[in-house]
Amino acid sequence: MSERELAAVEEAYGFRFSADHRLLLGAVLPLGPGWPDWRDGRPANLRLQVGLPVQGVLFDVENSGFWPTAWGPKPTQAKHALKSARWHLAKAPRLVPFHVNHYVPESADAWDHPVLSVHRTDVAVRGSDLADYLRREFGTGPQLPLPAQSSTVPFWGDLPEA
Repeated sequence: MSERELAAVEEAYGFRFSADHRLLLGAVLPLGPGWPDWRDGRPANLRLQVGLPVQGVLFDVENSGFWPTAWGPKPTQAKHALKSARWHLAKAPRLVPFHVNHYVPESADAWDHPVLSVHRTDVAVRGSDLADYLRREFGTGPQLPLPAQSSTVPFWGDLPEA
């Protein structure tokens, strides 16, 4: 993808690709099942993929009693709890879809963020960075043990220990 295309995607969906994600997409646009088609994908599908992590947390707040202690006391009324959760989630880094339910934290100029598997509030590290994730998911070669969590990603990196 060209710089112009990448900037248009960032503008349309309200996030910034990390430096290594941007570099990868500048060299190759993976396509097929599970890969977001940033060039020709349906905008509604891409918006859904971008919004799934936050929607999953909100689902667990409303239906499973999820409430991190860092957010303070949970409001007693569901509508107030959801409003507060949205406020807290707006401060967390946006997660950018990478492959299937695997996400990379947004970051304009940073490198080597972990790849996170996100299903509602169930979050796991699937690669210490994009290269490690691609080796683990699609290739062979030496692999170091994965950390149980990634505290380098505010909020999302803390969920594995919750």
